[in-house]
Amino acid sequence: MRAVVQRVKSASVEVDEKCIGEIKKGLLIYLGVSQDDGNADLTYMVDKIPNLRIFEDEDEKMNRSILDEKGEILLVSQFTLYGDVRKGRRPSFIQAARPNLATPLYEELIQALQEKGIQVATGEFGADMKVSSINDGPVTLLLDSKKGF
Repeated sequence: MRAVVQRVKSASVEVDEKCIGEIKKGLLIYLGVSQDDGNADLTYMVDKIPNLRIFEDEDEKMNRSILDEKGEILLVSQFTLYGDVRKGRRPSFIQAARPNLATPLYEELIQALQEKGIQVATGEFGADMKVSSINDGPVTLLLDSKKGF
């Protein structure tokens, strides 16, 4: 699994011109699932995301997590995180998981984060979405469950 994690002041997602997910202070996370992902990758993300210390404390050091801040998460599926552009000019998405594998892992991540007490808003898996956000910092991190970067 790959994730682009952005600290935000607010974020929202629309499908067919209707807002389907919205958060205030928290994290906007774009999540990609590869065809090789499974429970170990899910476990990595469930542990890593809530415990990332990327919110500032009273000394303006990144020392606080989303749990500490009682922030929210907007989780948006994005298969293009597995786009390979090393060859040619058109991305190849061979490594991206098909919906029958990606959807259950995406939904399990949502449930696991909610079980940790985090309010999670979502996009619509596979839909054409319009995402808006006000980045805070900006702080943007890349996560890869295979630790490729």
